[in-house]
Amino acid sequence: MAFESWKPEVIAADVQHQLEKSLVYGQPGVINRNYEGDVQFAKSVRIVGVGSVTVKDYTQNSDMADPDTVLDTSLEMTIDYDKYFNFKISNKDQAQTRIDIMAENNKEAAYAIRDAIDSVIASLYTDASASNLIGTDAAPKTPNLSQGDASNIYNLIEDCGVALSESKVPLEGRWMIVPPRFAGLIRKDLKLTAAAPQIAQPGMLNGSITRLGGFSIMESHNVPNTAGAKYKIMFGTSKAMTFASQVNDVRIMDMEKQFAKKVDGEYVFGCKVVRPECLGVMTVSF
Repeated sequence: MAFESWKPEVIAADVQHQLEKSLVYGQPGVINRNYEGDVQFAKSVRIVGVGSVTVKDYTQNSDMADPDTVLDTSLEMTIDYDKYFNFKISNKDQAQTRIDIMAENNKEAAYAIRDAIDSVIASLYTDASASNLIGTDAAPKTPNLSQGDASNIYNLIEDCGVALSESKVPLEGRWMIVPPRFAGLIRKDLKLTAAAPQIAQPGMLNGSITRLGGFSIMESHNVPNTAGAKYKIMFGTSKAMTFASQVNDVRIMDMEKQFAKKVDGEYVFGCKVVRPECLGVMTVSF
């Protein structure tokens, strides 16, 4: 075609970012930040508690047994995760476009850090209580929509609820984080979906799809997937895991040997399962 070089080329003002996953593990309601203030000037925090007290039968006119010595409990959360990013932006590139390249790259960097944190928290499934394990790598559950089948999605969710209840975990605030294929099964079963009350908008959690079996069901791409496509679906309450961030620093500086600006950022944090009885894992395979 003629005069092609005369025709201007316009760059869209809206920048397309990488497809972003729903980040759900690190949000309030799934994890707590009860000890974040304690680790601002330390490399770790020791979390202490008290053991149980035994109740005995009393017999009138008889001496009581010697008093028990109530033992304390203790565990340590170390601030041992250190993540960073860095990138550069040429002064020439920035001058020759109307788009704020630095702002757009900063958005991508912030998301990448959040995604890294989400994946770390998801890896804590290994510390769930042995009493709250549904399925194993050797014998994973196989979610399906067959009514009455032991691995029907609703039956599996109920099994998780029973495990928590038998561990004396309160009903309030229970959550479950499932991979997209499990979430798809829930959506396909119109009967179950219609029967499940939707989460009230003010209490909506990131990634939420519905409430079922007493759980706020959330969908995430960060559900751990072990060898052999065994998905580790975590469930529990916010009492189970704690998180603390210590350093959240971003620097913008001129590069010494280039006409460009360098941007880097560091994020230091720690996370730990502090109440294993409040956390469970269901191993599934599709």
